[in-house]
Amino acid sequence: MATHAESINARSWLFAPGDSERKMEKATAGTADIVLIDLEDAVAEAEKPKARPMVAAFLKAHAPQSARLWVRINPLQGPHALVDLAAVVQARPGGIMLPKARSRADVESLDHYLSALEVASGMEPGSTKVIALVTETAEAMFTTANYAGAPRLVAMSWGAEDLADSLGASQNRNEDGSYAFTYQLARSLCLMGAVVAGVSPIETIYGDFRDEAGLRKRAAQVRRDGYRGMLAIHPAQVDVINEAFTPSAEELAAAQEIVDLFAANPAAGTIGHKGAMLDRPHLARAKALLALAPRR
Repeated sequence: MATHAESINARSWLFAPGDSERKMEKATAGTADIVLIDLEDAVAEAEKPKARPMVAAFLKAHAPQSARLWVRINPLQGPHALVDLAAVVQARPGGIMLPKARSRADVESLDHYLSALEVASGMEPGSTKVIALVTETAEAMFTTANYAGAPRLVAMSWGAEDLADSLGASQNRNEDGSYAFTYQLARSLCLMGAVVAGVSPIETIYGDFRDEAGLRKRAAQVRRDGYRGMLAIHPAQVDVINEAFTPSAEELAAAQEIVDLFAANPAAGTIGHKGAMLDRPHLARAKALLALAPRR
C-alpha cells in the first residue's frame, strides 16, 4: 500500500470536460494550479468510451505539465472507475479525483488499484496523488473524520448538488441564496475532516461563473474559515480564486511579526502586542499563513 502523502499547496482546481480537446487545452493554457480533466459528470454516458483515450492522449501530449493535470474518474461503486483508471494511469496524471467517496475504505481501494496500475506502467508506486469528494452521499456525511492516514490523500473537497440528489431534496439553498443548513454542515464536516487527516480542504464550486463579486465574497469567506483552495468550473474564475487564497503582503508581514515576537521570547506563553494578548494558537496560525507564501 502506498504511504500517506502530505497536503497539497494548490489554490485553484479547474474542471475541464474530458471529451473536449479544445476545453482541455484552454484550461491547461491558463493559470489554474490544478486542471481536473473530468470523466464523470461532464461526460455523457455514451461518450465515456470515446473520452478515455482522448484524455490519455492529452496527458501524454502534455507530459511536462503532468503534475498539475489530474483526472476525475467515475465513482468506485459504478461500472466505469476501473476502466477509467486503466486508460489514464499509464498516461501519468498528477493525481486522481475520487467522486462520491463513502469513507476512507474507498480511498484504500483506489490505492490498491493505482498501485497495480503504476507497477504495470513502470511508474514509481505511490506517485499518483488523490483528492476525495467526501460529502456527495448521505452515508458519506458520517465518515468525514476517518480519512486520517488514508494512502495518497492530499486534499478533500465537498459537493452540494450530488448530496441534494442523494437526499431527494428539491433545493439546497435558502431564499437568500445561501446554502441550507445541511449543506453548510457538509462544508464544515469536510473542513474538519481534512484538518484531522492533515490534508488540504478545498471549497466546492461557485456555480455562476459570471458573478465575479459573489465568487470573490465566497472565496474570502471560506478562506477565513480555513479552506485552502477552491474548485472552479470556468477559466474566468481562476484568477479570482488564486488571488483570494494568496496571502497579501500585509498579511504576511503581520504573520512574520508574530513569529518573530515568539522567536525572541521562546519561554513566553503569551505576549502583549498592539493592545492584544497573543498566545500559542496565534503563533500556529501565523506559521500556517507563512507556509502559503511560496505560492505568490
